[in-house]
Amino acid sequence: MAKKELKQLDELFHDTLKDMYFAEKKILATLPKMAKAAHAGELKKAFEKHKAQTEGHVERLEKVFAIIDKKPQGKTCAAIVGITEEGAEILDEYKGSPALDAGLLAAAQAVEHYEISRYGTMKTWATELGLTDAARLLGQTLDEEKETDATLTDIAESVVNQEAQQVAA
Repeated sequence: MAKKELKQLDELFHDTLKDMYFAEKKILATLPKMAKAAHAGELKKAFEKHKAQTEGHVERLEKVFAIIDKKPQGKTCAAIVGITEEGAEILDEYKGSPALDAGLLAAAQAVEHYEISRYGTMKTWATELGLTDAARLLGQTLDEEKETDATLTDIAESVVNQEAQQVAA
């Protein structure tokens, strides 16, 4: 029986790249629904801004695929499917509720935290693999994801959570 060849870091990097390509495309499809459902103007704007950023993230991922000489393609990312399904559940269950924006915001931050984790890992792997340009591109996206997360936190703390609580009081 032939010994199974062990997979290397470059294969793991490529696999994760395909995951994130799928994830970013899924997020692109989800953000307009979240923006439409949001009540707070600030939250709507944040979702719309993130949609434009996400389009840039997809383009950067395509450049990374080119750097490693692979065709851009997605691979179903179970994590992002689960996170976006949770967000859709919140949309259904809290429609018309003062807590809807707080739920949407929490779902969006779950996405951001997943992306921050993945982009941080991929940037490190790209560096390990000597893919300096890929590491730079992934680092730009990582910085934008962190910025979006910080913006969402500010919106939660300054507007959304208080509104959800006040109506209940």
